[in-house]
Formats: sequence, structure tokens, C-alpha cells
Amino acid sequence: MIPDPNFAWTGTVGEVVLGATRPDGGTRSRSYRIGGGTTLPFMEKEQKSPSPLIAFEICDDSRYWSPIVNDFCGDLIHDPGAWAKTAETTYGADLVRLCLTSTRQRDFSDIDSLGKITEKVLKSTTLPLIIEGSNEPKIDSEVFQKCGEVGQGERLLLGTAEAGRYRSIAAAALAYNHAIIAQSPIDINLAKQLNILLKEIGVSRDHIVIDPYTGALGYGFEYSFSAMERIRFSALKGDVDLAMPMICAPSDSLTIKEVREADAATRDAIAVEWEFTTSIAAAIAGAEIVCVRHPNTVKRLKAAFASLKGGV
Repeated sequence: MIPDPNFAWTGTVGEVVLGATRPDGGTRSRSYRIGGGTTLPFMEKEQKSPSPLIAFEICDDSRYWSPIVNDFCGDLIHDPGAWAKTAETTYGADLVRLCLTSTRQRDFSDIDSLGKITEKVLKSTTLPLIIEGSNEPKIDSEVFQKCGEVGQGERLLLGTAEAGRYRSIAAAALAYNHAIIAQSPIDINLAKQLNILLKEIGVSRDHIVIDPYTGALGYGFEYSFSAMERIRFSALKGDVDLAMPMICAPSDSLTIKEVREADAATRDAIAVEWEFTTSIAAAIAGAEIVCVRHPNTVKRLKAAFASLKGGV
């Protein structure tokens, strides 16, 4: 059944500002105000809201990255600054998401290096920046404090807060005025609970972006889609604890068997197809930001979103 585009929703998705331009005290060439929707994605009568944003993911240690992306991007993978600049000038991304994969090393302790990498990326691109931290509770506090401090004034989006570890990232976000990714394991109730916990320690609604966790298409994405729909329905019905924008990372599609084991002649096309299709589904379910890793996925998504918005 196709939803009625004229249905009178009573709620509005809250807005979050990412990136700060020079008039706002930052150095970004643009900032984005995501959220603000009053109906389901791509169903507005006049299509006033912007298309979903595309974040291109890069990392600081390519040993922990998809070999398909590493081969396609070549020497760029050894220079996060140049990689970020290329994402802006060549790939056409809206944001850059820097994943600090170097922290996956055993007994990692070089926190200062993370600050230098963050600073380099900020100087190399003018796009708003998402920082994906260590995912290691023992060093989370130091990682987020360092990256948050280096990016002070830039309105970063820091990730990822989870129910079992959210205080360290919240402390950095509050200290340096950054936004937070709040991730829950494909469960609307857990998503709501985490948002409440963050608000209780001082993080305001307009600094929270929901990550409902994204499985790959064919590998559990139907559960992600259902959770995202329920979150968006609740927001539009007036539940303020779920009325935040959403971010999804279909880039995990590059880890599945069909992509990993594709032959050399077709693996780029297969990788893009899987990432693209998962991204489109995520956007239709309500994601304001989709994160991808293959450069060719960005171009396809730009065209698809324009078409869905009636631009082509």
C-alpha cells in the first residue's frame, strides 16, 4: 500500500546543524541544517526539503578498509588529507566521514596523532566533517576530547554513542559544541532510551542524530528499514524523543560475501550496486545522511536523489 501523501502528521523532525562557515566561527565552505521534515521522505507536495546528504568515508589506516576501495582509490588511501580533498573536488560528496581505524591496533595509545590527522583533514577539505572514533571504551574519552578540541568551532558530528558508552563522547560534544551520533541496535525502544539518556546529561535534541544501525541489503537490512520507518512515524506523530534526523552507513555492504568474492572484472560494479541499492532504501526509510565508501556510488546517488525529488 502506498502511503497517503496528504496525511496530516502532527509532528516535525527536529533539525541539527552540521558544519560552521566563517561567519559562524568555523572554516567550512557550507553548513547543513538537516531534519525539519513534516511528512515521509520524497512525499512532499512541493519538495521543499533537501535531498539526503552523501558522506564519503575515508580512514587513517587502510589496513582495516575494503580492499576494493583501496584498489580503486590508489595512493590516496595513504593520505587522509588528499583523500578528503578528492572526495570534495572529484567525487562530489556533501560531507566527509573520517574513520579513525588506526585505533584498532592492539594497545593503541598515540592520541596526539589522531588530533594531527583530524587537523589535516579539516585543512584539506572545506566540507563539514564527521569523526568516527575508536569504538574502544578504554580510550574513547581521550580520542573524543582530542578530536573535539581540534575541531572546536567547526560543528563536527562525533560518533558513535551507544547505551553502554555515551558519556565520553557526550562530554566532548558538550565541551566543544559538536553534534553526536546516537546508535542503537535496530530497535526503536533502545533508540528512544539512548536519546533520553543523552538529554538527561545535557545534550540537546538539536545536537543528536540517530543511527538505527544499518545491515546490508540481503543481510538484515529489512530489520533496519522497519526500525527506521517506526522511528520516523513516531517522530511525525509527535514523539519528541525520536524526532531527530537519521544517519545510515550502507558502506557495510562492501563487507558481504557477494562483494568480497566478486571477480576482478565486476567487483567495482557489484560493490557500487550493493552500496547504492542499500542507500536508496535507507533514504526512503528516512535517512537524512547516507555514508558510502566507493566513489562511483556518490555519483549514482546524486542522480537518483535528484530524480526522486523531481529534478530530472
